[in-house]
Amino acid sequence: MALVVGGVVALFAVFYVADLALSSGKVPRGVTVAGVEIGGMSLDAAEAELTEQLTPRLDMPVDVTAGDTQGQIVPSEAGIGIDWPATLDQVGSQPLNPFTRLASFFGNDEVGVVSTRDEVALSAAIEKAAAAAAHEPREGNIVFEDGTPVPVTPQPGQQLDVAVAGDVFAERWPYGDVSLPVESVDVTVTREGLDRALAEVAVPAVAQDLVVRGLDGAVGVLPRDAVGAVLSFVPDGSGGLEPQYDTEAAIGILAPQLAPSETEPKDARIVLDGGRPTIVPSETGEMVDWPVTLERLPDLLKEAGDRSTDAVYRKAEPELTTEGAEKLGIREVVSEFTTSGFEYASGVNIRLAAQEINGAIVKPGETFSFNDYTGPRGAAQGYIESGIIEAGRPGKAVGGGISQLATTLYNATYFAGMEDVEHTEHSYYISRYPAAREATIYDGAIDLKFRNPFDTGVLIQTIGTSSDITVRIWGTKTVDVQSVTGNRTNFTSPNTITLPAGSACIPSSGAQGFTVTDTRIVTDARTGAQISSATRTVRYDPVPIVKCISPEPEPSDEPSGGGDATSGDTGSEDAEAEDAPAPAPESPAAEAPAVEAPAAGGTEEE
Repeated sequence: MALVVGGVVALFAVFYVADLALSSGKVPRGVTVAGVEIGGMSLDAAEAELTEQLTPRLDMPVDVTAGDTQGQIVPSEAGIGIDWPATLDQVGSQPLNPFTRLASFFGNDEVGVVSTRDEVALSAAIEKAAAAAAHEPREGNIVFEDGTPVPVTPQPGQQLDVAVAGDVFAERWPYGDVSLPVESVDVTVTREGLDRALAEVAVPAVAQDLVVRGLDGAVGVLPRDAVGAVLSFVPDGSGGLEPQYDTEAAIGILAPQLAPSETEPKDARIVLDGGRPTIVPSETGEMVDWPVTLERLPDLLKEAGDRSTDAVYRKAEPELTTEGAEKLGIREVVSEFTTSGFEYASGVNIRLAAQEINGAIVKPGETFSFNDYTGPRGAAQGYIESGIIEAGRPGKAVGGGISQLATTLYNATYFAGMEDVEHTEHSYYISRYPAAREATIYDGAIDLKFRNPFDTGVLIQTIGTSSDITVRIWGTKTVDVQSVTGNRTNFTSPNTITLPAGSACIPSSGAQGFTVTDTRIVTDARTGAQISSATRTVRYDPVPIVKCISPEPEPSDEPSGGGDATSGDTGSEDAEAEDAPAPAPESPAAEAPAVEAPAAGGTEEE
């Protein structure tokens, strides 16, 4: 036995020495790099084989799986390369352990690739994959489809760790399929909690209609197939679902049905009866108190039997009570102003807008907006085409001419002592208006606003005829107001514009521009003491001379008839002769700092 064992050992030793001698300087047997077999090759041959086999893989898309999502990444586009020296270094040298050498005959040793990486490009590629892979958890819920509660099964979410995923891809890309690690994002609603909410709340809620009984036989019904508009669910933090009841949605369904049983409150009104303000008393209403009526809504939607309840009503006080109207102190005319000289079309528009603001009450501290109060002023509201100022010259548009009412209202509130919040003068002077004490208006662009600074309210009254418009301000007179108009200075001459004759051209004889001031002096009506004095400076542009020229007619053998090729002035809608300066006040007032008024640009009403 000793001779046999010795012989075997000797034979194995001879074989070991021979194998070591034959493989010296070569890659160890069974070595693979990314699946490429290079065992037994010289290092140069191994490098050449790896270069040939692995280099193309850098430009080939690699399938990437991240949880339940899939995509592809091209290694070279993700900044991945191959570090050849480091890859060959980890191949290693011939092993001396006889058992390791013996095992190499029966298996492979995968050593992998050492990659180089551009961190910026790699992060960008992985973040793109992370965005595609990430999704929020879908919480368990209950929704209603055609009145039927439908459970939404909870589903966990997932997210990708970009740094770890980058390392995994850099290591595994050569194998053509990379699975990136994802982290699961748990849901808070369990299947058991979902089933419990479905059975105990959702299903009973749609079992039958909910009925609310009102006065005089009125009935409101919340149909079972509309319960989904009122009932919803949110996670309760303990694995279940908490019901949420939208009372406003329920009111939206039930209130129109019970509206006939309600009595709306009516505000007190102040009417001018017999030329004097008369208060029409307010009326208290009776309305459904919906918050109280629907306090039992959660319990009602669980009732197995009769699912009905009585509506609870409450007294509804008007916004302006009779007592409140009396406290406004609207008892006398505190100011009045009249303008005239408008054409027919302007008169139509002026009277329409005047009807809108007639009777308007401005309470103490409130601000009145002309545009907000009248609303749109277009053809749909009955307004017609009349004069405007467009691009610095006369024009026409639907709703034009209303600046006459704005100017009349401005002057009435001016002498009533109202606080000027916003107003804009015309870009050029129109002689039927007081210089530096007038206002233009344009729907949606230029507004007239004033604030009531007194402790009592005011009422606006408008009186329109075919030739003039009057605005009266009713209230309690506490101040006197005086206007002092300065002399006109800095005259400027008009330029001439020639346009083709037609409906788009409105001729004008033109007028000079100038600068003028207006000083408002406010005194106490009881004591005569001066309260304030403010001066406003207005610079008016000249009115351009507009000539409408018809094209020359074609030569003809026939005698021609007809008139002049140019048309004349348009009359009242153009700028007229300048008014004389206002007389000086009886006693000079201290001059307040001048306020420069911006000239109106774009489009404005005359």
